[in-house]
Amino acid sequence: MTRDLNSIFAASGVQKPEDTIGFLLWRVAHRHQREVDRVLAPLGLTHLQFVLIVQTAWLGRDGAVVTQAGLADYGKVSPMQLSNVLKTLSEKGLVVRNAHPGNARAKLVVLTDAAVALLAQALPAVTALQATFFGANAEFGADLHARLRQVVAGWGEDG
Repeated sequence: MTRDLNSIFAASGVQKPEDTIGFLLWRVAHRHQREVDRVLAPLGLTHLQFVLIVQTAWLGRDGAVVTQAGLADYGKVSPMQLSNVLKTLSEKGLVVRNAHPGNARAKLVVLTDAAVALLAQALPAVTALQATFFGANAEFGADLHARLRQVVAGWGEDG
């Protein structure tokens, strides 16, 4: 079996997982999520809860209607996972989900005042963490950001 595994790796041209962008990106993403979770723990939020609050705030910032389906699409979160997290946020008093007046199958998502107050604490903490996590070198961070945006833009409409 060892011989088979070695030949598989040799055929791929990969000497070790660290030689691949995907593996490194996976490690960075998971480490970043753990660090964000650590920073948000005192506020009673997880990384995904924070992301959904931020996205709801962003989409609704000018009074726009935010639907559960629209939020799932914007964040590329599975509808079932989104529903579960929104249920938790609702139980915490951070979001309200109401029936959409024009579409019986749609649900509106609205942040409560408590969520807005929490966001005012959480966003600076996460922003500071990002600056530290991705290095104090502003040029490197800007370059990484630009390159990631290029990757996402390459996905087109499905991104």
